Parts: sequence; structure tokens; C-alpha cells
Amino acid sequence: MAYELHYWPTIQGRGEFVRLALEAAGAPYIDVARGPEASGQGVPALQRHLTDRKATLPPFAPPILKDGPLVIAQTAAILHYLGPTLKLVGRSEPARVATQQIQLTIADAVSEAHDTHHPVGMGLYYEDQKPEALRRATEFCRVRMPKYLQWFETIVVRNPAGSRQLVGGKVSYADLSLFQLIEGLRYAFPQAAAQALARTPAIVDLHDRVAALPKVKAYLKSERRLPFNEQGIFRRYPELDLP
Repeated sequence: MAYELHYWPTIQGRGEFVRLALEAAGAPYIDVARGPEASGQGVPALQRHLTDRKATLPPFAPPILKDGPLVIAQTAAILHYLGPTLKLVGRSEPARVATQQIQLTIADAVSEAHDTHHPVGMGLYYEDQKPEALRRATEFCRVRMPKYLQWFETIVVRNPAGSRQLVGGKVSYADLSLFQLIEGLRYAFPQAAAQALARTPAIVDLHDRVAALPKVKAYLKSERRLPFNEQGIFRRYPELDLP
């Protein structure tokens, strides 16, 4: 049975971290909101999960994964659930905990990247909060982004199994997510990201190895991989790219 992934159909967003795991593992899945409404898919199918009055634990927001009767929200929780089945996490409890810790740190970095263009409120347009966005982006580009990337660099370099992955000796969902974080930072902040990544060669190498994985490489070239745009988490506003 195919997994059902529910996420907004026009952006990569947080759903892309789940897509990458499913694609890298070659797992069958349906990207529901991108399907035809006539077949019971599309955005209405996604919204039914958000407004289901019978659900005891309704999702707060997508991404949402449906596996048979089980419905899971939150990117990190979905990846924690999928990891063992997709063989994208180590078998030991320390490996699973470490991978989830890294994933949650990636989620923090993603949220901070998002808040550079929406520092005041989600209900406001970027144009309504430009002064605040510039202040937030300055801090992110010059302090927070380098700090996050250096932490990931440290984790890779100190990996007892070798400096090719974040945890253990095989690719995990955290490696895939770090790849996506770097992709997003390079899109939104090309100058600042280049400067920060020049000091973190191990995670640049990790990024390149993930991109070269056969299933990931095929996915990145396919129409299933949506392009970055200015409606998603990572948005390119040149005035916010502050090396």
C-alpha cells in the first residue's frame, strides 16, 4: 500500500523533507494534494484532515502522512516514524535518538530561515515588515546560519563511523534533510551561504554525496521536484542576502 503525503501542491516547504526520504528509499507514495480533485485528491483532501471534527488528534498543519489508518503530522515525527521502515536510521536506540536530535535542529534552522522574511507575523506580507526582516536577516546570515552549519560540520567530522554521514555509516533521513537545508540556504541567501559553507567542507561533501545517490539524483531531475519559489520557506530577496 502506498503512503499518502499531504502537503501544499505548489511549494517544496516542509513537505520536501518527507518527499526526499520517500524518494531516496524508493517507497511508493501518493502526493495527494497534487492529484485530481475528481479522484478525491487535491487540496480539499488535505484540508479534510485539518478540519476533521472526529479526529482525536487533528494535525495542526501539513505535512501529513497517512499510512493506512495512522495519520501523522510534523516533519520530524513523520521521519522518525518512517526511518526504520525505509532503512534511513540506525537500528540502535542511540542512533535513532541522535538522528532525531539532528532532525529537530534542522527544523530550528529552517524556522529561523523562514522568519527572515516573516519576522513579525504570518498574516502580514513581506512588504509590510521589511525593516524587521532586514534586522532578522542580518542576524541570521552573519551569526545564526554559520553557527548552525558549523554545528553540523562538527557532527560529521566527529562521527565515529567516519565523516561521510551525520550518524553511523549509512545515509539517514537527517543526511537527506541537511542536503535540503543547504539547497534552501543556497537559493535564498546565495552570498551568505557560500561564505558560511566555505568554512564547512565536510557537510558540503555530504550534500554532494546525497545529490549523487541514484534515486535522489533521478528525483531532482524529475517533474516531481518542485522548484524553489517566493511562496515557500526559502525565499530569495536579494536585499536580505547579507554576507
